[in-house]
Amino acid sequence: MTEKPTLPLEDLGRVIAEPARIRILSELLGGPALPAGALAARLGIAPSTTSAHLARLHDAGLIEVEQHGRSRLARLGDPAVAAAVEALLRLSGEQRVNSLASHDRRAAMREARSCYDHLAGRVGVAVADVALDRGWVREANGIWILPMGEDVSELADGFGLTLSWQHSSRPAIRPCPDWTERQPHIAGRLGRSLLDAMLDADWLRRRRDDRALTITAHGRERFTALGVAGL
Repeated sequence: MTEKPTLPLEDLGRVIAEPARIRILSELLGGPALPAGALAARLGIAPSTTSAHLARLHDAGLIEVEQHGRSRLARLGDPAVAAAVEALLRLSGEQRVNSLASHDRRAAMREARSCYDHLAGRVGVAVADVALDRGWVREANGIWILPMGEDVSELADGFGLTLSWQHSSRPAIRPCPDWTERQPHIAGRLGRSLLDAMLDADWLRRRRDDRALTITAHGRERFTALGVAGL
């Protein structure tokens, strides 16, 4: 396996100091790989300019770029990059609202969105609260644990979801501070499994133009049954 390049902090800072590049990283925080053309459209910049920014981010080891036919697909390099981008977002303010479309987009992002491979936003924090309140997840000194270790059957039954559980060196669960709610949501392997299951069960659907997630009518019923209010 080829090792990813690593840069000194000051060089890395120069790479992400370009506004378009940090916006690209923010868009890729949604998880799925995006075509260069789609990123150009979201950012409102020329495809050639987008390609140049993608090349710089790739050289810095922050993203991966794959060629699929005529399309070039970009995704974040790994969960550590996603965590760093989310941390930067927590230090910043939300984008200004200057149109009805941007107001709706911000509201949707605050409600439910993907944070790399797990659920974030108000619904993501509420799901974490449910898991903690019912003892499916426990907290001790800021660390979250699964009481039954790698056995998540009780949690899956409680949510009414079929979880595809991955065994790996990645943490089974960790709290991920939410940049809009300022409270933690569920990350790690459990966070990924929950989001994947909610998408498969049609509680949530990905949106085409941003990383907000649409809550379906079925999803609203299921979240309400779990005690998530205000949907």
